Amino acid sequence: MKWIFKIFFRSLRVVIGPFILLWEIVTTPKGVVRQPEEQRQVDRECRGLILYQFRTCPFCVKVRREIRRLSLNIELCDAQIDQQNRAALLQGGGQIKVPCLKITDEQGNGQWMYESSDIIQYLHERFA
Repeated sequence: MKWIFKIFFRSLRVVIGPFILLWEIVTTPKGVVRQPEEQRQVDRECRGLILYQFRTCPFCVKVRREIRRLSLNIELCDAQIDQQNRAALLQGGGQIKVPCLKITDEQGNGQWMYESSDIIQYLHERFA
């Protein structure tokens, strides 16, 4: 019985996924415009950030929209298809759950932040 639910949800994801991606494209917000030096500083600060995500996850889309809105150059890692990214997410964060923002400080210490609303709040507090 459990396998029926897996097949159903995978099929649902295949059907709905393209619509989610289309919606993301159509509703992509314009990014914040900063002075060149200010944007370079933001880009430097973003080097320590990696977003682990699934391409068609609605919560990941929500975070990616905010990343675009704030004009942040954050590395995106697909943890659904890429097995190395999936393994890194499991090893570092402790679970395969997306979206997950890996925050690495200047000393190389990593913090793993789950939950789209927490990630968005962090990005606004740091970059808005």
